[in-house]
Amino acid sequence: MRILFLEDEPTIREVLTEYMKMQDYEVTEAEDGEKALELLTEQDFDMAVLDIMVPKVSGLEVLAYIKERRPDMATIMLTALGDEKTQVQAFNLYADDYVIKPVSPIILLKRMETILRRVKRMERQEEKGLVICGDSYQAFYDGIPLELTLSEFLLLQVLKGEPKRAFTREQLILRIFNEDYVGNDRIIDAHVKNLRKKLPGNYIKTVIGIGYQFQED
Repeated sequence: MRILFLEDEPTIREVLTEYMKMQDYEVTEAEDGEKALELLTEQDFDMAVLDIMVPKVSGLEVLAYIKERRPDMATIMLTALGDEKTQVQAFNLYADDYVIKPVSPIILLKRMETILRRVKRMERQEEKGLVICGDSYQAFYDGIPLELTLSEFLLLQVLKGEPKRAFTREQLILRIFNEDYVGNDRIIDAHVKNLRKKLPGNYIKTVIGIGYQFQED
């Protein structure tokens, strides 16, 4: 993930940048708003972490530029200002979050992780066709959530994860329930029957003598 980090205080910039890099973020630093705007015209970023009170061009102006030119980019505003007016300005410009300094690096990283996960999930939801979101245990078709039970979701996830493989019922039970399930392996047939009713296309193929396989509609 590529991060644009706008912060004019060298010590804060150095410490927070180091923490971000420890989490495998690729960080590009800017010490003033003018430099941040220049970087935005030259490079693509997944997220911008913007201090508001910076020289030349404020963080709010950089935020406005991002939302006009790069509306899909995630943004966190980082500032020592705690007044309601400044916060409202940031949220009116559709900032994803607002963090008051001094901030714990760990807390900032958690905020970043949460927002990036949400953005990624929304991007998946906008994809066409059948989309599986493992982190939220949801499946979507053309952006519309499918009403699946947990077992149905896990079954679909296993099959779609290895579309060229034909699974036996026993293998699917182990993947879905681990070793906790006690009962007839025909429970898989019941889940497949229900899935076929809920899926908008013919995605599950019966492999005679073996079990089931995922196939594109």
